[in-house]
Amino acid sequence: MQGVSVDIIYLHQYFNTPSMQGSTRSYEMARRLVRRGHRVRMITSWREAGGKRDWSITHEDGIEVHWLPVPYDNSMGYRQRLQAFFRFAWHAGRRASRLPGDVLLATSTPLTIALPAVYASRSRDMPMVFEVRDLWPEMPIAIGALRHPLSIFLARRLERFAYYHAERVVALSPGMRDGVIETGYPPSQITVIPNSCDLELFAPDPSAGERFRALHPELGDDPFLLYAGTLGRVNGVEYLVHLAHALRKRRTRFKCVIIGAGSEARALHEIAMRLGVLDDNLFLYPPRTKQEIVDAFAAADMAASCFIDLPEMEKNSANKFFDALASGTPVAINYGGWQADLLNETGAGLVLSRDPVVAAGQLDDWFGDAEQHAGAGEAALTLARSRFSRDRLAEELEAVLQEAAHDSRVIA
Repeated sequence: MQGVSVDIIYLHQYFNTPSMQGSTRSYEMARRLVRRGHRVRMITSWREAGGKRDWSITHEDGIEVHWLPVPYDNSMGYRQRLQAFFRFAWHAGRRASRLPGDVLLATSTPLTIALPAVYASRSRDMPMVFEVRDLWPEMPIAIGALRHPLSIFLARRLERFAYYHAERVVALSPGMRDGVIETGYPPSQITVIPNSCDLELFAPDPSAGERFRALHPELGDDPFLLYAGTLGRVNGVEYLVHLAHALRKRRTRFKCVIIGAGSEARALHEIAMRLGVLDDNLFLYPPRTKQEIVDAFAAADMAASCFIDLPEMEKNSANKFFDALASGTPVAINYGGWQADLLNETGAGLVLSRDPVVAAGQLDDWFGDAEQHAGAGEAALTLARSRFSRDRLAEELEAVLQEAAHDSRVIA
């Protein structure tokens, strides 16, 4: 299928460019598809409140991006989020159904993206590829966001509706693949394409770490653990505040840096103040753009990915985990699953105890071994290059889209 150009309609409600905060997976995949000769029209939302009222179009590195104003942020209540999901679904379906294409790629979350995707796919007689970033409704049920039996029933029906109408499914982890298979979807039509490492963005730059430390002289030259991501309930970042407290009691030079925003930001600030670690050995900074985050990773001695104690989260494919690998930064996580297996197999980081006091001891011991620390950074970069290069994984996504478009033409 190499060399076969396809016209792709790409639906992602929360698409970001590098100048925006949040995951840029869709942008990075789309621009690589454009670079390989395909046309990509992205249908997404503009989340800032005020200003725009109707669709607008921009061109981002060759991607034709259609923006619909639908305000959204992590601090919204569940009902507000649902309203945003369904408002986008209604208008995105109408928009996508008016655009020509060979194949439609829809990425969750939210799972409601299936509604406009299936509508446009059927309207244009165009095959759909559905990308599963989180297992819905498994996750909202697990955290208690979905409780009413009718809501759970409808959510499960929507999940099966999405898979039933998909020519192919892309899952971001082996656990997500298994979850899709459990619904009865054919395993042969599922491809695992995890979050990936942007080796171009995180290319070694000796001045990057220096720039970050120059902006934050309060860090000095002390080693620090970096968390860069959402501060939501499920992320469990309070764990890092208690970890900083435990490290302070051990009188280590090790610091914790948290960069991000979300519904738990105020609570984290209050807990850090109460424990006496705020601006001592724990620092809370507002969100940064993707490029600015690169400098933070370059300066960090270790990067953290954490979640609340929820088995369902072990199937996730956290962006921050792969950004750490791409930057050659050892990774520390406090959960099990396939990412923990990777760290244990390769030595690219450390699986921490869920008990912050025990974890503080683990970090103390680990950083006491300079050779182990250096080897972990090398192992992280090797893992990024050998298994999670974004260029290679974009080629795998390209193949899935081409096969879906080709099979549809053959059947027609």
